[in-house]
Amino acid sequence: MYSLVIPVFRNAGSLPRLIEVVASLPACLDGPFEGVFVIDGSPDESLAILRRLLPTASFPGTVLTLSRNFGSFAAIRAGLEAAQGPFFAIMAADLQEPPELAIEIFRRLRAGEADVVVGIREGRADPLPSRLAAAIFWGLYRRFVQHEMPPGGIDVFGCNDAARQAVLRIHERNTSLVGLLLWIGFRRGEVRYRRRPRHGGGRGGWSLARKLRYLEDSVFAFSDLPIRLLVWIGAAGTVLAPVLGLAILIARLAGDIEVPGYTALSLLVVFFGGLNLASLGLVGSYVWRAFENTKGRPGSIVLSQERFEP
Repeated sequence: MYSLVIPVFRNAGSLPRLIEVVASLPACLDGPFEGVFVIDGSPDESLAILRRLLPTASFPGTVLTLSRNFGSFAAIRAGLEAAQGPFFAIMAADLQEPPELAIEIFRRLRAGEADVVVGIREGRADPLPSRLAAAIFWGLYRRFVQHEMPPGGIDVFGCNDAARQAVLRIHERNTSLVGLLLWIGFRRGEVRYRRRPRHGGGRGGWSLARKLRYLEDSVFAFSDLPIRLLVWIGAAGTVLAPVLGLAILIARLAGDIEVPGYTALSLLVVFFGGLNLASLGLVGSYVWRAFENTKGRPGSIVLSQERFEP
């Protein structure tokens, strides 16, 4: 079965068209198909619209209603848990991704070309400030956090049952689902597309606060860069403290510093400031290792297991 998971949040305006688009997909596939809609605490009439439209739809559909808004990643995870598979794809309810993208993801999974297929944006119909901010964010993310992240990030993806189970076995709070998708490895394929304008009007649920939270979760869950920065800056400050201290002492002896107590205070601030940063970095390194052990991620993931009889 092909399982299409669709998180829904403030998408009442696009749902009628969405049902029509989803209904056209099974004709392009060579097996049973299901749609799994996850209502992520949506405050509009999305649930009522799905209850009205799905009974007359040409495909079997499942509606999951979360008790409140947990975020798109949590909704996708709940949908993956409820879907029957063994081939899964994610689709946005605002129809910003072309429906042909889901078909191509299913085709590659069915052909065994990859275990995980991610959508790579070649362009996006967003305002210039949004495109610029996204380019900066993903450029820094690829440079310092996960190098294998596509340039425009990942909005949609598909996977087979083996990759799905590997992700669902990881129980973490405050993390990134697409980050975990890259972390588990497996054979990965890419499908390129151009993002469309949001269908049905309105605005998405990715507010500035959510984007900042996503940035924090992505960095702290997959990188110890902030701690290493503390160590490097503290070590550099500690090494430079004697040099700066010597320069201040020479300036004092030459009469360039006339303020009483300035020399001693500057030496103390420079030296102990660097020492404090280095100490925080060392303590943070131990805390990071303890944090890694509490995540519950497996030490290894078996891609496949084969047995050969004589």
